[in-house]
Amino acid sequence: MRLSHLSLIALLGAATPALAEEAAPAAKPAVEAPKTTPAVKSTKKASLMDINTATADELKTLPGMTDELSQKIIAGRPFKGKDQLLKQNIVDKAEYAKIRSLIVAKQPKVNKTATRKSVVR
Repeated sequence: MRLSHLSLIALLGAATPALAEEAAPAAKPAVEAPKTTPAVKSTKKASLMDINTATADELKTLPGMTDELSQKIIAGRPFKGKDQLLKQNIVDKAEYAKIRSLIVAKQPKVNKTATRKSVVR
């Protein structure tokens, strides 16, 4: 079967765009910028060490904390505030400066209904 020149030109004309696409490197898809998640609120309170409940081993993980200091902290419990470590001369100013941002002195929650005395008549 013989193709006429016009048929051949029409066939080549239709195939040319397809051949051009194969020969040209594929255009890179636009890279999406990584989706940023909203800044997660720092949970400092969750990561603070409670000096009223921490064990001696936990206290020793604080910077500059020795066995002696951790025992003094445990013996001085309960603390109303972390600044009582200074007021009670448990740690000096330099030691307190190292740990003050890492500690908290939480107060136990009191069940008010359990502490009320029932009146018997």
